[in-house]
Amino acid sequence: MIQVGDKIPAISVSAVAGGETSAVSADQLFAGKKVVLFALPGAFTPTCSASHLPGYVVKADEFFDKGVDLIACLSVNDAFVMKAWAEAQNAEKITMVADGGADLTNALGLEMDSGSFGGTRSRRYAMIIEDSVVTALHLEEPKTFDVSSAEAMLELL
Repeated sequence: MIQVGDKIPAISVSAVAGGETSAVSADQLFAGKKVVLFALPGAFTPTCSASHLPGYVVKADEFFDKGVDLIACLSVNDAFVMKAWAEAQNAEKITMVADGGADLTNALGLEMDSGSFGGTRSRRYAMIIEDSVVTALHLEEPKTFDVSSAEAMLELL
């Protein structure tokens, strides 16, 4: 599993920002930036849609005021789903990271088997990344939502 001090791997993902989708290497997406990356099991799911993503949407300007260059939301979903979810959640200030094949999630060691929910999904977590290096990692225990919230991450900045 990725640890504080590790570099984000060079794994291709789809980034959805400003209504546009592009293929990019994760390490390059975060290069030269201070990033808050949060990940969740699935777009349009209850906790993810009611609490996790909305917290970051509401508090985006507070993150930017504290020197964050990019807020990114990762899920093992395709780019079309992530784009639709961003539009439905008014998340125009959040870069949605679609990890459709779970390649990045697996490389980070943060995958979980959700069974009939959708197979391999991301665990719920949040991390601070500076120039593609993890400087903080808050991993949730299964079926919890506490340490990866927008409020918890703001306290670290």
